[in-house]
Amino acid sequence: MSGTTGRVVAGRYELSTLIGQGGMGQVWTAYDKRLDRRVAVKLLRPDKVAGHEADELRRRFVRECRVTAQVDHPGLVTVHDAGSEGEELFLVMQYVDGADLGDHLAEHDPYPWQWTVAVAAQLCAVLSAVHAVPIVHRDLKPRNVMVKQDGTVTVLDLGVASVMDADTTRLTHTGTPIGSPAYMAPEQAMGGAVGPYTDLYALGVLMHELLSGDVPFSGSTALGVLHRHLYEPPVPVRRLRPEVPEALEALVLRLLAKDPQHRPDSAQEVYEHLALLLPSRGTPTGAPLDPTRPFLRPHAPWPDRARTPAPQPAPAAPPAPAAEKADVAAAVDEVKRLLGEGRITQAVDILGSILPVAAEQHGEHSPVVRTLRKQYAATLLDDGQYRRALPELRRLADERAAEAGQADPQSLRHRYEAAQCLEQLGDPAAALAEYRALLPYYENQYVAAGDPQQAHDVRRRIGHLLLALGDRAAAHDTLVRLLHDVERVQGPGHPLAADIRRTLQWLGQVRG
Repeated sequence: MSGTTGRVVAGRYELSTLIGQGGMGQVWTAYDKRLDRRVAVKLLRPDKVAGHEADELRRRFVRECRVTAQVDHPGLVTVHDAGSEGEELFLVMQYVDGADLGDHLAEHDPYPWQWTVAVAAQLCAVLSAVHAVPIVHRDLKPRNVMVKQDGTVTVLDLGVASVMDADTTRLTHTGTPIGSPAYMAPEQAMGGAVGPYTDLYALGVLMHELLSGDVPFSGSTALGVLHRHLYEPPVPVRRLRPEVPEALEALVLRLLAKDPQHRPDSAQEVYEHLALLLPSRGTPTGAPLDPTRPFLRPHAPWPDRARTPAPQPAPAAPPAPAAEKADVAAAVDEVKRLLGEGRITQAVDILGSILPVAAEQHGEHSPVVRTLRKQYAATLLDDGQYRRALPELRRLADERAAEAGQADPQSLRHRYEAAQCLEQLGDPAAALAEYRALLPYYENQYVAAGDPQQAHDVRRRIGHLLLALGDRAAAHDTLVRLLHDVERVQGPGHPLAADIRRTLQWLGQVRG
């Protein structure tokens, strides 16, 4: 990959020092010439590993950067800019002054258990905000966590990890999953559906490492490490550090449960357990990089000698929307223009405000309103706003089914997209039930919706959700049958057949 000191990216960001490098990209400190500040720049070359899929990765990169930029939390690194230059994609982020958690651990051995609680509690606050979007980080590990000088924790690489692991079922040419094996949840290792529960497992690995000095499962090969994740119980940390509270050990063991259903329900729940172990309020030591400090003096300025800032005036209320007299046709044209320019957030806002006006002018069940609602649902889906898209899609599916029957292709399409939302929202059991209910319609060649390729896709998703739910035997049987049918209909060289074969090969290796 090209990249030398002094190179300027996008005519604005002057690269300074290389601080990280991987198979697909580099991370540099850089100088933003326009705003006169230091930033971090990540350069990615998807074509280096993705080949013919590079264009798809580029599209996903832009989308993920946009979604990531919508997450507003002080524990997340701020995204300033993103784009492409030549063959490279670039992401410009806030420069974080501190130490990454891996170095922090190395400098403090053993790591105080109170610090572990403080770091984990802050990570839970970040994960709660991220999972609400919903986004799954997929690669939470010490190198992606920074401890700043004031003791606050910042999470890096949100969204970028999921772009690089664009389809979590996809394996590298060596047959091993993309990601960091030491922190990888069993369902992620098996190519199953990931969700918030996947990040919670990684949090458990990270906490175990901070408390014991090492990850719970290590080995000389990625396959060996992932096999241990799947089949070996972790060593309880109190055997290594007796001073660790029993409640903290029990929480780590729950986070490391093999079955996602046996882990805590959410990062919020984990935080509530950790809150009982946080230090009581008091005076911090004054030392930098102390992760307990934000809890000892919540919202206090740092350093402690800093003056109290002057109170800021309350922000003015936003202007009331003028949707009452809006011109629906003009609004639709504006939405088309915004979507054509990739300005999806603004398009969603206009569609949401124009729908009640259109319903009043044309009637709730008019073709105009139905078209607008379809566009609204599709735009929410494309923008990654699965929580808002889900009820819209269900309503569209129900109304269409009432008019045209349960087997109507349009109704089934909306139900399929609703199942995708459930999958993205981290509810694998509900998504599995919906896909299973859909499958007979796509497999039935005598109804209008009969579609072998769509049936294959639904069956693949069912297999991956079974992996996420820990039912590896059922997943194996589902995928074996699917492989036979795909090869018979599409031929053995079809990309889906190759993907399934790799997953089955991997599944056979870790079962063996």
